[in-house]
Amino acid sequence: MKYSILTLCLLVSTSMGFAQETKRLTAEKHNEYGLIYSLPQTHLDIEVVATKTIQKAGPYYRYAEKYLGIPGVITQDSEAWALTSVKATPYGLPDPAEKYLMQFKSGSNGYIVLDENGLLLSINTDPVIDTIVPTAPKAKNKAPLDNNEYAKVFSEELLMSASTAKMAEVAAKQLYRIRESRLNLVTGEVDELPADGESFKLIMQQLDEQEAALTALFMGTTQTETVVKHIDYIPVEEVTNEVVFRISDLYGIVNAENLSGTPVYLTLKITEEGQLPIDNKGNIKQMPKNAVAYAIPGKAEITLSNEGKTLFKENLPIAQFGVIFGLDPSIFTDKKNPSCATFYPQTGAIRQIGK
Repeated sequence: MKYSILTLCLLVSTSMGFAQETKRLTAEKHNEYGLIYSLPQTHLDIEVVATKTIQKAGPYYRYAEKYLGIPGVITQDSEAWALTSVKATPYGLPDPAEKYLMQFKSGSNGYIVLDENGLLLSINTDPVIDTIVPTAPKAKNKAPLDNNEYAKVFSEELLMSASTAKMAEVAAKQLYRIRESRLNLVTGEVDELPADGESFKLIMQQLDEQEAALTALFMGTTQTETVVKHIDYIPVEEVTNEVVFRISDLYGIVNAENLSGTPVYLTLKITEEGQLPIDNKGNIKQMPKNAVAYAIPGKAEITLSNEGKTLFKENLPIAQFGVIFGLDPSIFTDKKNPSCATFYPQTGAIRQIGK
């Protein structure tokens, strides 16, 4: 089978090869009972999930141990990226060199189902659709230090303080008063309890938010967000430690040429080459006349690693490392009892044949 040279690109969304739209083509007089379909070239969608950790120091971090008795607080702002997960998923796109015509008989009412790119999914039956759900990115959570949100809980005494040291002292006293108020509510040691459960819940929520804002002034905040990117990789041959992307502490997921990050390597080892079927005597079977072409794929072990750690390792089917054979078309055009078949769009292999 022919295939193109390796290509590599970074995408923000899922590869188009995962689209699930289908179209049904029926053999009729207007198309002379001939239907055209393609077999795939296998691509690998390398999904990369990275987590960004953002730490911000509170304005009163120097006084955290003095007033709160808590050492080890965040003392400076920082941002850092780390790989969360990496995985490779095969999918198919039409191979320009593997386009075929399936010829039906007049009046057979046969049909095929293709995906939106023209890949063969089924003959005389509904296809099996594999659902591939990409990982969704997660935005960073809100924090009291964002846009000085903590200022909403400042008391008049705190605002009137003349120095940072005094502001920290007043903030600590205010924090302890909030904690005491919450404890009194929980234990019922207040002059008047909230009217109902919803009122109690609302008051507790407000106290929690105020406590979090004041605590952040001393302790700082830690926020995380995840970014998901997809790399389209076309297997061509065996490779060892090919750089497919990099992970940078400053910029997150970057392309292979960006030396700001540490490399993530891909190693591909062919573990099985597709073989033409043989008969009972051990001879290679002859291709049926006007055969319905399908692929007998090979397999390859795909390994992704970073800094000596294996991130992903799996044996995957690859059409390029296989061969093309064909089914006798008469089994699908029999007017009384036609056969049906489904195929894997990732490789063009037969999924199932039946009646």
